[in-house]
Amino acid sequence: MESRLKDLVQHRGLLMMIFVLGIGGTFQYGFHISDMNAPSVFIKRFINTTWIYRYQSPVEDNTLRIIWSFIVSIFAIGGLFGSMGAGYLISKFGKKRCQLCSCVIPLCSAVLAGCSSTAKSFEMILIARFFDGINAGIGFTLHSQYAGEIAPKKLRGFTNTSISIFVTSGKMIGQIVGLREVLGTELLWPVLISLSGFWSLIQLCTLPFFPESPSYLLMKGDKEGCLKALKQLWGDGDYEAVINEMSKEQAARSGGKNLTVLQLLRDPSQRWQLYALIALTIALQLCGVNAIYFYASDVFKSAGFKPTQIPYLTIGVGICEATSVILCSLVVDRFGRRFFLLGGYIMMVLALGLITITISFQAHATWLPYCSVFLIFLFVLSFGSGPGATTMTVIVEIFSQTSRTAALVMVGTINWAELFILGMVFPFIQAAIGQFCFLIFLVIIASCGIYLYFFLPETKGKSWLETKDDFNKYSCRRQNTDETSESQPDIYVISTRL
Repeated sequence: MESRLKDLVQHRGLLMMIFVLGIGGTFQYGFHISDMNAPSVFIKRFINTTWIYRYQSPVEDNTLRIIWSFIVSIFAIGGLFGSMGAGYLISKFGKKRCQLCSCVIPLCSAVLAGCSSTAKSFEMILIARFFDGINAGIGFTLHSQYAGEIAPKKLRGFTNTSISIFVTSGKMIGQIVGLREVLGTELLWPVLISLSGFWSLIQLCTLPFFPESPSYLLMKGDKEGCLKALKQLWGDGDYEAVINEMSKEQAARSGGKNLTVLQLLRDPSQRWQLYALIALTIALQLCGVNAIYFYASDVFKSAGFKPTQIPYLTIGVGICEATSVILCSLVVDRFGRRFFLLGGYIMMVLALGLITITISFQAHATWLPYCSVFLIFLFVLSFGSGPGATTMTVIVEIFSQTSRTAALVMVGTINWAELFILGMVFPFIQAAIGQFCFLIFLVIIASCGIYLYFFLPETKGKSWLETKDDFNKYSCRRQNTDETSESQPDIYVISTRL
């Protein structure tokens, strides 16, 4: 632990850049997932008031439900567009310039959302949410790639885990500022949904003082700029070996040119990495953590907690998730990625199975609701210290500099599509089968976990070329099996008469 603290002090420039990247990156994604929960009642009331002002009659329930669904889900649609366009923007303008330009988007959306009440226009909230989604989609891809390229090997796990730290921190801050003691009131809800502009302003004012990604500078032929960036982030030292390794990695892939998504999909040498990416992304989004948050209020109510206490308990769940991610980031470089990832899957499967049982029978015993509360916290802790912390770390590390942008675009596209589908479909599934919906998530986690156990190598302390060799063993194993079956000689039995 002492050596780790010395490393962090030496790399204080890296730590500061991690914060600057996060506050305008994945923090925005997490914040917008939770910031609409608290003011939902006030926004619906505002929609109804606006409708009466325009048409002299209250809005119908179905119409209100449709408008509210669009306001919530259009964030995912914007995120999908942002993720799909991030690859082109990064390749054309670079990571730093692209991040600075994207900071303007939340400032515009904050003005729209903040003025919506005064202008008596709920459509302005709708447009603001779409813009916020675009920014979150771009920021998710940018932050993930940027963070993966600015850290030394010994701190790469910590730096990549910061992607998840800012997601969970964003969700937690969204819950806290939504309390009625803070901004969760009928008067202040426009300020609450406009806070994304404040986070973006922090990044806009601080990011110009930090360098472009060192590997991106080297890919553009600016070796001197690359060395200067490394010294600013890592402190003084001899980084010639690091630069040589970057050059070797870039030369190994398409002469240093970034791959497009189609080129990555057609590349047979990265087929197993793509399979791992799909399994990791599916398990991350369809693990049931959103369903757990959905059921938390009912479980807390059944356990006898007062309605005024439930929002604080829900925040406690968010704090547990954020704390577990932070703790994992401090030790992930010591124990490795597979340990936390697969261990988290096992504990989550166990917790989901037991939660299904305790919720089903909680009316039969007074102590069962308390077991459900304990299992909710256990599940969230397992998610935070497992796939929640390490998924993006692994994805960043199994792809090279030239293919990482395309891979993260795929991650973002799959993630936002799953988020949109889950938001539209989950309420109907929950209404149809109740708590047994957890069994669907259980099967998904178990299936992805079993696949990754057999086909995901450890990436701790390895360069991309070393990780690539590990994945090539799966291809060679399958190829050797096919060649062995095809090269079996025909056996002829010759009978001789003596």
